[in-house]
Amino acid sequence: MAPPRLYLDWNATAPLHPAAREAIMRAIDIFGNPNSVHGEGRAARAAIECARRKVAALVGTDAGNVIFTSGATEAANLVLTPDFRMGRTPLQLGRLYFSAIEHPAVREGGRFAREKMTEIPVTSAGIVDLNALGTLLDAHDKAAGLPMVAIMLVNNETGIVQPVEAAAKIVHAHGGLLVVDAVQAAARIGLDIGRIGADFMIVSSHKIGGPKGAGALIARGEALMPRPLIQGGGQERGHRSGTQNSLALIGFGAAAEAAADELEARNAAIGALRERLEAGMRQAATDVVIHGEGGERVANTIFFTLPGLKAETGQIAFDLEGVALSAGSACSSGRLGESHVLTAMGRDTKLGGLRISLGFSTTEEDIDRAIGAFAKIACRRRSAGEAA
Repeated sequence: MAPPRLYLDWNATAPLHPAAREAIMRAIDIFGNPNSVHGEGRAARAAIECARRKVAALVGTDAGNVIFTSGATEAANLVLTPDFRMGRTPLQLGRLYFSAIEHPAVREGGRFAREKMTEIPVTSAGIVDLNALGTLLDAHDKAAGLPMVAIMLVNNETGIVQPVEAAAKIVHAHGGLLVVDAVQAAARIGLDIGRIGADFMIVSSHKIGGPKGAGALIARGEALMPRPLIQGGGQERGHRSGTQNSLALIGFGAAAEAAADELEARNAAIGALRERLEAGMRQAATDVVIHGEGGERVANTIFFTLPGLKAETGQIAFDLEGVALSAGSACSSGRLGESHVLTAMGRDTKLGGLRISLGFSTTEEDIDRAIGAFAKIACRRRSAGEAA
């Protein structure tokens, strides 16, 4: 009998956390519309507000600052807009600046016109260039409106932690707003929106062990809000219309609570597993290139290139060995190709990169299986090269 498949693609999506599964099953009969005033509606509303408090706690803010959405992509499209309100007063944003390694949901610019978007370069280490950011904001045309800057906290391919706190000081010194994609940071590093200095933060349910179809845009305060993207019945305090997905949000809240409770122990265990895996990979192939290994990374991510092996070929080879991993990000409907992250870092992108990402249920036995699969594929690569 073939061994069970090995899942090492947690950055793409995490399996449902047991706490989220249990919360959803307990709530399966909470069927009322959370916007109705009768008892059934109030029960659904109470469950959603409980989830909102748990998501708020994950990032160190108040529940009133959390706007639930269908996911991180919608949250990005909601906040990336030139049109804001400060209380009742309209506020215009003149230009969007985004780092070269952002997720496509941010790189597309939301509701900003293409000519109102500027890319911020990153260093060869994959870290946003703060000097370049300062220079761009120095030259910003304030007459056209305030600058908005979007910088992710953790890159989804390399796992590299970005200097967002330092960036926030630069952005705010220029009167701008900072949007932080924390999708890959949640459940992997401690989050505090006030300490980080983000004006808005984006998180996703299915990246932390909750169900798909739920996410949140989280503000530092309630005074400043973007113009609604989805208009209608005025749900989510008028910021996002549409009946809330109660079960998904309840699961999201449970996953957020579990992520906060388990953070320290989980990261210590996962970090040890990653070290074991990287050591095994280097022993099997001394020429393996691990991108970002010299900098600060989250504990669960390895982004590597195996010379002589295209990422697409490698992904198929691992899949045939029963191992699920990614050829870069899984954000483009399964399309494979060159990594825009490696391009931004100035790396040779002909071969691309493969991403291994671990999670709360990964074991030492899983790591040993992954090392074995890697060794077989590396050996076949050498044999193919010698035959050629």
